[in-house]
Amino acid sequence: MISFSWRFIRMWQRNSDVFLRLWRSEIPGFVIEPLLVLVAMGFGLGAYVGLVDGQRYIEFITPGIIASYTMFSASFECTYGTFFRMEFQKTFDAIIATPLNIEDVIAGEIFWGATRSMLTGTMILTVASIFHLVHSPWALLIPIFSLLIGTMFSSIAMLFTSIVPSVNSFNYFFTLFITPMFFFSGVFFPISSFPEIVKNLSWIAPLTPAVHLSRALVTGELHWSLLWSLGLIIILIVLFFSASLVSMRRRLTR
Repeated sequence: MISFSWRFIRMWQRNSDVFLRLWRSEIPGFVIEPLLVLVAMGFGLGAYVGLVDGQRYIEFITPGIIASYTMFSASFECTYGTFFRMEFQKTFDAIIATPLNIEDVIAGEIFWGATRSMLTGTMILTVASIFHLVHSPWALLIPIFSLLIGTMFSSIAMLFTSIVPSVNSFNYFFTLFITPMFFFSGVFFPISSFPEIVKNLSWIAPLTPAVHLSRALVTGELHWSLLWSLGLIIILIVLFFSASLVSMRRRLTR
């Protein structure tokens, strides 16, 4: 993880400049869609569901929506976005010809994916606050938390991107990895309601500790077990960040 330099900020800046020019076309993906899910599930299904863990259903799913869409933002940015810049636009080839090395480029990509996650989490939190779904000042830490979760999922997505043979291979990543986590990591239902085998498998998923922490910050119910979730997230960041740098160097220099 020490093999990249401060120059990674230039790659981050390049992606930021492109985003600021095209932000109108980006809004549906990182703002409107999660809000539609929140409203449809919270007020639609929520009308038929009683209290969940002592909360209204829409209050229960709000932290999960924040965590899961930070995951989606980072994952899409560092799979499809990175792959197109790498293989079709040849952006990486051009940038590596400058003083930036491969690790700088990949680190910049990962941290840009994390920034997208932070924007998404902040926007959802803002709207949830307007609807009076946030009841704790600890929720002000959500932007920082979203940045952390975004770094984790950007690193995971980058590692997968480094090994896929074609853009169609991302179907496996989203269908077999991302989507199951969306449904079985405590976003829409308490993990305790699942069968024992599903409950145990749910805690293997990286999204589960993210939802656990997000819910604690939004509700203000903090306890020592959250340190385990935070520690697991940090460990996954270190492992996948490092692995993605190594794997991407192999891909780009072969």
